[in-house]
Amino acid sequence: MLAQIVLFDGFDPLDVIAPYEVLHAGGLASDGALTVELVSAEGPREVPSGIAPLSLRAAARLDPARAGLVVVPGAAGRMPDGAGPAADDSIPAVLARALETALTPLLAEAVGRPRVCVATVCGGSLLLASAGLIRGRAAVTHHEGMEALGDAGALPVPARVVDDGDLVTAAGVTSGLDLGLYLLEREVGPQTALLVERLFAHERRGVVWRAPA
Repeated sequence: MLAQIVLFDGFDPLDVIAPYEVLHAGGLASDGALTVELVSAEGPREVPSGIAPLSLRAAARLDPARAGLVVVPGAAGRMPDGAGPAADDSIPAVLARALETALTPLLAEAVGRPRVCVATVCGGSLLLASAGLIRGRAAVTHHEGMEALGDAGALPVPARVVDDGDLVTAAGVTSGLDLGLYLLEREVGPQTALLVERLFAHERRGVVWRAPA
């Protein structure tokens, strides 16, 4: 399986690096059952994060026809104070700018493909919800964004990880570790997930909520 982790201008670095390292380690531990790459909507480029001057390089273009798993991070920036329009460096503003790029139709393609699992960390679910892509779907985001998630048409579930079939979402930024380990367990197997969990000296936290069969 190919996992593509999406980069966009202003992404949160931890949302990317945590699942990337977990999934990469899982691929090594499973003799290549899973490979992972960083991608952008525009193709190979240096992508600035929301924590200057840190950037990461996308190695390829987001391609839902190739990927079996697409992971969407949230943004780094200031939390809105609720008074007046969002500042240019606020998380809602960063996500709004990302939606104005070629990323939106590619995410729509990924969500629409039955053999692709789309996963998110933190504000990544808000990105999908704001694009109208997960209306009526169970999801979670950072606790300060749960109301906005519901306002955008998703069904907020207060769990660490929410598994709604081909949509798997995780809560605040550190939940990217738990998301990666859960995806390993689900897609590769519990033995691989346990091995990587021990390697990273990380015990998974919280609840995984699964949609009724």
